[in-house]
Amino acid sequence: MTDTDFMQLALDLAKQAALLGEVPVGAIVVKDNVVIGRGGNAPIGLNDPTAHAEIMAMREAATYLGNYRLVDCALYVTLEPCAMCSGAMQHGRIAKLIYGASDPKTGACGSVINLMGEPKLNHHTEVIGGILAEECGAVLSAFFRQRRLVNKQ
Repeated sequence: MTDTDFMQLALDLAKQAALLGEVPVGAIVVKDNVVIGRGGNAPIGLNDPTAHAEIMAMREAATYLGNYRLVDCALYVTLEPCAMCSGAMQHGRIAKLIYGASDPKTGACGSVINLMGEPKLNHHTEVIGGILAEECGAVLSAFFRQRRLVNKQ
């Protein structure tokens, strides 16, 4: 499968999260071309501020591997990760991050800050952004447009 194929799987999870009233972000963890972790945003439903899609996918992948270190794994996520998720990826030793849309408000992989490129940190994850960026951004825009419409009524 290609990066685009894997991002499409993450995008499907984002759409599922939106149906649950969560901000539509989806993530998957891949090792040796096999999906070993999936996650959609769930902080509202779980009453858990750490239940971002990336964290949920990494938790599932770590359980699958029986190890908190996600060495040689790639994480695909529809939105540029925040500082919390970027830190978790570094602690988990994610080798490669592939994201869709950039996040100009909280993006920690280059948009606001670049934790992945911080030379003082001892692990550096390879970062590729912009995969299916328009599609990922459109799902987010539609969600917030609908939310604003409901709030006006």
